[in-house]
Amino acid sequence: MPEAAPSIAADAGASQAVRAQLRLREMILAGELPPGERVGEVAIVEKLGISRTPIRTALVRLEQEGLLQALPHGGFAVRSFSEREVSDAIELRGTLEGLMARLAAERGAASALLAQADESLADIDAVLARPRLDDADFLHYVEANQRFHRLLGQMADSSVLQRELDRAVQMPFASPSGFVVVQANSPQARDMFIVAQDHHRAILEAIRHREGARAEALVREHARIAQRNLRAAMRDREGQRLPGVGLIRPDAPRAA
Repeated sequence: MPEAAPSIAADAGASQAVRAQLRLREMILAGELPPGERVGEVAIVEKLGISRTPIRTALVRLEQEGLLQALPHGGFAVRSFSEREVSDAIELRGTLEGLMARLAAERGAASALLAQADESLADIDAVLARPRLDDADFLHYVEANQRFHRLLGQMADSSVLQRELDRAVQMPFASPSGFVVVQANSPQARDMFIVAQDHHRAILEAIRHREGARAEALVREHARIAQRNLRAAMRDREGQRLPGVGLIRPDAPRAA
């Protein structure tokens, strides 16, 4: 019985590290820790009331996510990103997801995954059947959308590509739902969601029919919605008040 104590302590430490990571990410995206600010262990320990070891683990994980950068003489600072970097991350995500959709079509996706994807799209249909979307509907859409994209990745059955996709979507706004908030605040929100849902249906149909090239092209086109939303967010940085948009630096105009 006493041998279980170290395991319990380890689980508690891991849970604290996750809690610290989530809270620090929230602080960064909300602008509580602005770009360039040094993030010291002692200050975070005092602010969050969590011991140093879990805080240190959380800081390292956030560096791996790309939200923090290690400083030459120790410690971390909040990163900022150029608009082009975020655009490139979205492009990379679309490229990887497109490749995974093509492989899923060519190799044949598991029927269980296809059925789960159908369920996710049915959940989105239920949301879009409402004439007006409230906050609960929006959250439901985000969850179902993320689940659908996660299933697309699983259909390719490639741990190599999944690992690279996981890395690509860690940059702010590079995930499939990264800019859905921009759509939700738009007068055309429901129409844009319907277009995205039409893409989802076509992608799944192409995978089912083993049309690899079509599935890849559809996913690449689908990712362009996020590029459009990035441009919209940068045009109205203050008006959108989008969490994390303060981390993105507008690109300087190119010389003629």
